[in-house]
Amino acid sequence: MTRLRSLSLAALPLAFALACSRTPEPEERAPASPAAAAESSTKPASSDPRPGASPHGAMGSSGGSGPTAAAPDVGWDAPGAWTSMPNPSPMRKATYKIPRVAGDDADAELTVSSAGGGVQPNVDRWAKQFGGATPKTTPRTVNNLKVTVVELKGSFSSGMPGMGGGAPKDKQMLLGAIVDAGETLHFFKMIGPEKTVSASRKDFDALVSSLRAK
Repeated sequence: MTRLRSLSLAALPLAFALACSRTPEPEERAPASPAAAAESSTKPASSDPRPGASPHGAMGSSGGSGPTAAAPDVGWDAPGAWTSMPNPSPMRKATYKIPRVAGDDADAELTVSSAGGGVQPNVDRWAKQFGGATPKTTPRTVNNLKVTVVELKGSFSSGMPGMGGGAPKDKQMLLGAIVDAGETLHFFKMIGPEKTVSASRKDFDALVSSLRAK
Protein backbone atom coordinates (compact mmCIF):
# COMPACT_ATOMS: atom_id res chain seq x y z
CA MET A 1 0.00 0.00 0.00
CA THR A 2 2.88 2.35 0.90
CA ARG A 3 4.53 1.58 -2.48
CA LEU A 4 1.29 2.37 -4.40
CA ARG A 5 0.82 5.62 -2.49
CA SER A 6 4.38 6.64 -3.36
CA LEU A 7 3.82 5.90 -7.04
CA SER A 8 0.59 7.94 -7.03
CA LEU A 9 2.30 10.92 -5.43
CA ALA A 10 5.17 10.69 -7.88
CA ALA A 11 2.74 10.78 -10.82
CA LEU A 12 1.06 14.01 -9.73
CA PRO A 13 3.76 16.42 -11.01
CA LEU A 14 3.75 14.68 -14.43
CA ALA A 15 -0.05 14.91 -14.70
CA PHE A 16 0.03 18.60 -13.78
CA ALA A 17 2.70 19.29 -16.38
CA LEU A 18 0.68 17.52 -19.11
CA ALA A 19 -2.44 19.46 -18.19
CA CYS A 20 -0.59 22.77 -18.37
CA SER A 21 0.85 21.88 -21.77
CA ARG A 22 -2.71 21.70 -23.17
CA THR A 23 -3.71 25.21 -21.95
CA PRO A 24 -3.97 27.49 -25.04
CA GLU A 25 -1.53 30.40 -25.18
CA PRO A 26 -2.98 33.92 -25.39
CA GLU A 27 -3.72 34.92 -28.97
CA GLU A 28 -1.39 37.55 -30.40
CA ARG A 29 -3.15 40.56 -31.92
CA ALA A 30 -1.88 42.13 -35.09
CA PRO A 31 -0.65 45.68 -34.51
CA ALA A 32 -3.08 48.41 -35.53
CA SER A 33 -2.38 49.63 -39.04
CA PRO A 34 -1.10 53.23 -39.19
CA ALA A 35 -3.64 55.83 -40.26
CA ALA A 36 -3.29 57.52 -43.64
CA ALA A 37 -1.04 60.57 -43.29
CA ALA A 38 -2.46 62.87 -45.93
CA GLU A 39 -5.85 64.53 -46.02
CA SER A 40 -6.17 63.75 -49.74
CA SER A 41 -5.53 60.00 -49.52
CA THR A 42 -9.06 58.71 -48.84
CA LYS A 43 -11.85 57.30 -51.00
CA PRO A 44 -15.44 58.54 -51.21
CA ALA A 45 -18.31 56.68 -49.61
CA SER A 46 -22.01 57.28 -49.06
CA SER A 47 -24.06 60.47 -48.88
CA ASP A 48 -26.49 61.54 -46.18
CA PRO A 49 -29.93 60.09 -47.05
CA ARG A 50 -31.97 62.00 -44.46
CA PRO A 51 -34.52 64.61 -45.54
CA GLY A 52 -33.41 68.18 -44.98
CA ALA A 53 -29.75 67.26 -44.68
CA SER A 54 -26.95 68.34 -46.98
CA PRO A 55 -26.68 66.10 -50.06
CA HIS A 56 -23.13 65.39 -48.98
CA GLY A 57 -21.52 63.69 -46.00
CA ALA A 58 -17.96 63.88 -44.88
CA MET A 59 -17.45 60.33 -46.08
CA GLY A 60 -19.55 60.69 -49.19
CA SER A 61 -20.05 62.73 -52.34
CA SER A 62 -23.02 63.39 -54.59
CA GLY A 63 -22.00 60.31 -56.55
CA GLY A 64 -21.28 58.07 -53.56
CA SER A 65 -20.91 54.36 -54.18
CA GLY A 66 -22.43 52.99 -50.96
CA PRO A 67 -21.44 52.83 -47.30
CA THR A 68 -18.11 51.59 -46.02
CA ALA A 69 -17.27 50.04 -42.68
CA ALA A 70 -14.09 52.09 -42.20
CA ALA A 71 -15.38 54.73 -39.78
CA PRO A 72 -18.50 56.59 -38.69
CA ASP A 73 -19.87 58.93 -41.33
CA VAL A 74 -20.69 62.57 -40.61
CA GLY A 75 -23.59 64.67 -41.84
CA TRP A 76 -24.06 68.44 -41.86
CA ASP A 77 -26.29 71.26 -43.13
CA ALA A 78 -24.77 73.69 -45.62
CA PRO A 79 -25.82 77.37 -45.39
CA GLY A 80 -28.27 78.45 -48.09
CA ALA A 81 -25.98 81.30 -49.23
CA TRP A 82 -23.29 78.83 -50.27
CA THR A 83 -23.22 77.23 -53.73
CA SER A 84 -22.47 73.52 -54.04
CA MET A 85 -19.83 73.01 -56.74
CA PRO A 86 -18.61 69.92 -58.63
CA ASN A 87 -15.78 68.16 -56.84
CA PRO A 88 -12.53 68.47 -58.83
CA SER A 89 -11.31 65.13 -57.53
CA PRO A 90 -12.79 61.89 -56.16
CA MET A 91 -10.74 62.59 -53.04
CA ARG A 92 -13.03 65.54 -52.30
CA LYS A 93 -16.34 64.87 -50.50
CA ALA A 94 -17.95 68.26 -51.10
CA THR A 95 -17.04 71.71 -52.38
CA TYR A 96 -18.85 74.99 -51.67
CA LYS A 97 -18.32 78.48 -53.09
CA ILE A 98 -18.80 81.34 -50.63
CA PRO A 99 -19.58 84.65 -52.41
CA ARG A 100 -17.00 87.38 -51.96
CA VAL A 101 -17.80 90.60 -50.10
CA ALA A 102 -17.27 94.07 -51.51
CA GLY A 103 -13.58 94.90 -51.83
CA ASP A 104 -12.35 91.30 -52.18
CA ASP A 105 -11.17 90.03 -55.57
CA ALA A 106 -12.12 86.36 -55.14
CA ASP A 107 -14.72 84.06 -53.60
CA ALA A 108 -13.90 81.83 -50.65
CA GLU A 109 -14.18 78.05 -50.84
CA LEU A 110 -15.04 75.41 -48.29
CA THR A 111 -13.95 71.84 -48.96
CA VAL A 112 -14.89 68.62 -47.17
CA SER A 113 -12.67 65.56 -47.06
CA SER A 114 -11.58 62.79 -44.69
CA ALA A 115 -8.34 61.03 -43.83
CA GLY A 116 -6.16 60.06 -40.88
CA GLY A 117 -2.91 61.35 -39.52
CA GLY A 118 -4.01 62.85 -36.20
CA VAL A 119 -5.55 66.23 -35.42
CA GLN A 120 -2.39 68.13 -34.43
CA PRO A 121 -0.27 67.03 -37.43
CA ASN A 122 -3.00 68.25 -39.75
CA VAL A 123 -3.29 71.56 -37.87
CA ASP A 124 0.49 71.92 -38.20
CA ARG A 125 0.26 71.23 -41.94
CA TRP A 126 -2.38 73.93 -42.35
CA ALA A 127 -0.15 76.35 -40.43
CA LYS A 128 2.71 75.64 -42.84
CA GLN A 129 0.42 76.65 -45.70
CA PHE A 130 0.19 80.03 -43.91
CA GLY A 131 3.95 80.38 -43.61
CA GLY A 132 4.10 78.87 -40.15
CA ALA A 133 1.56 81.23 -38.59
CA THR A 134 0.33 80.30 -35.12
CA PRO A 135 -3.12 78.72 -35.39
CA LYS A 136 -5.94 79.48 -32.99
CA THR A 137 -7.61 76.20 -32.01
CA THR A 138 -10.82 75.75 -30.06
CA PRO A 139 -12.04 72.31 -28.91
CA ARG A 140 -15.78 71.71 -29.10
CA THR A 141 -18.19 68.85 -28.55
CA VAL A 142 -21.00 68.90 -31.11
CA ASN A 143 -23.72 66.27 -30.88
CA ASN A 144 -21.25 63.96 -29.08
CA LEU A 145 -18.59 64.52 -31.76
CA LYS A 146 -15.11 65.79 -30.87
CA VAL A 147 -14.44 68.84 -33.03
CA THR A 148 -11.39 71.12 -33.24
CA VAL A 149 -12.07 74.52 -34.79
CA VAL A 150 -9.00 76.11 -36.39
CA GLU A 151 -8.38 79.72 -37.42
CA LEU A 152 -5.40 81.04 -39.38
CA LYS A 153 -4.64 84.38 -41.02
CA GLY A 154 -1.85 85.64 -43.22
CA SER A 155 -0.13 84.79 -46.48
CA PHE A 156 -1.49 81.52 -47.89
CA SER A 157 0.23 79.11 -50.28
CA SER A 158 -1.67 76.02 -51.38
CA GLY A 159 1.49 73.95 -51.82
CA MET A 160 3.79 72.65 -49.10
CA PRO A 161 7.21 74.32 -48.74
CA GLY A 162 9.50 73.23 -51.57
CA MET A 163 6.64 71.60 -53.53
CA GLY A 164 5.31 74.52 -55.55
CA GLY A 165 1.63 75.42 -55.45
CA GLY A 166 1.75 78.94 -56.85
CA ALA A 167 2.69 82.29 -55.38
CA PRO A 168 1.50 83.03 -51.84
CA LYS A 169 -1.62 85.18 -51.51
CA ASP A 170 -1.68 87.90 -48.88
CA LYS A 171 -4.55 88.77 -46.51
CA GLN A 172 -6.03 85.28 -46.59
CA MET A 173 -7.87 83.45 -43.84
CA LEU A 174 -8.73 79.85 -42.94
CA LEU A 175 -11.63 78.63 -40.85
CA GLY A 176 -11.52 74.89 -40.36
CA ALA A 177 -13.20 72.18 -38.34
CA ILE A 178 -11.65 68.76 -37.76
CA VAL A 179 -14.00 66.04 -36.56
CA ASP A 180 -12.13 63.30 -34.71
CA ALA A 181 -13.77 59.93 -35.37
CA GLY A 182 -10.91 57.75 -34.16
CA GLU A 183 -8.62 56.61 -36.94
CA THR A 184 -10.54 58.77 -39.41
CA LEU A 185 -10.76 62.56 -39.33
CA HIS A 186 -13.30 64.67 -41.22
CA PHE A 187 -12.11 68.06 -42.48
CA PHE A 188 -14.21 71.16 -43.16
CA LYS A 189 -11.79 73.77 -44.50
CA MET A 190 -12.76 77.28 -45.65
CA ILE A 191 -10.06 79.41 -47.29
CA GLY A 192 -10.32 82.76 -49.03
CA PRO A 193 -9.81 86.52 -48.68
CA GLU A 194 -9.84 87.54 -45.04
CA LYS A 195 -12.83 89.88 -45.28
CA THR A 196 -14.98 87.28 -47.06
CA VAL A 197 -14.08 84.47 -44.66
CA SER A 198 -14.63 86.72 -41.63
CA ALA A 199 -18.05 87.72 -42.97
CA SER A 200 -18.92 84.01 -43.37
CA ARG A 201 -18.04 83.07 -39.79
CA LYS A 202 -21.68 82.95 -38.67
CA ASP A 203 -22.56 80.54 -41.50
CA PHE A 204 -19.46 78.47 -40.76
CA ASP A 205 -20.37 78.26 -37.06
CA ALA A 206 -23.89 77.16 -38.04
CA LEU A 207 -22.45 74.35 -40.19
CA VAL A 208 -20.21 73.21 -37.33
CA SER A 209 -23.18 73.22 -34.94
CA SER A 210 -25.10 70.97 -37.37
CA LEU A 211 -22.43 68.24 -37.45
CA ARG A 212 -23.72 64.82 -36.40
CA ALA A 213 -22.86 61.16 -36.73
CA LYS A 214 -24.79 59.26 -39.37
